[in-house]
Amino acid sequence: MTTEFENAEKEMSRLVEASLKKYGLKPNVLFARLSDITKAASSGLITWSRKNSVWPSLFGLACCAMELMDFGSARIDAERGSYLLFRATPRQSDVMIVAGWVTKSIIPEIKRMYEQMMKPRYVVAYGECATSGGPWFESYNIIRGIDQVLPVDVYVAGCPPKPENLFAALLKLQKKIGGNIEG
Repeated sequence: MTTEFENAEKEMSRLVEASLKKYGLKPNVLFARLSDITKAASSGLITWSRKNSVWPSLFGLACCAMELMDFGSARIDAERGSYLLFRATPRQSDVMIVAGWVTKSIIPEIKRMYEQMMKPRYVVAYGECATSGGPWFESYNIIRGIDQVLPVDVYVAGCPPKPENLFAALLKLQKKIGGNIEG
């Protein structure tokens, strides 16, 4: 069986050499390996840039939105973590922070905003209402968490959660984007 593979390898080498002679090209093994190195280096660079430039979308639905606005204050200093570039349009953001309760009537709008976001896209459930429905979880028009509609990457606990919790959640999301998933 090994002789069949050796014969096939010799035949393939002969065909490649004949093809290169036909077009007058010299085999360049270094070029193929250099392309692999460039792909690996650019892959790491792309992952690094995605991890360090999180662009959240401003999407507050209820009282948690006030705490979300406090995230931009000087006390939190979110600029230092490069999180303050909140985008007003979903086409320019890659993280959706859902703050507050989610009603059944707004689900189609949330899905549409999520589909308009560039890929890869991430979702942060901010507050107890976005996580589990909050005190209104038994209401006829409130869903029991945004995870029933969208895939959630990070949950932020609290009612209302502190802006420091959002800072920690975005740090956790950065680790997840970079490939360092915590258990």
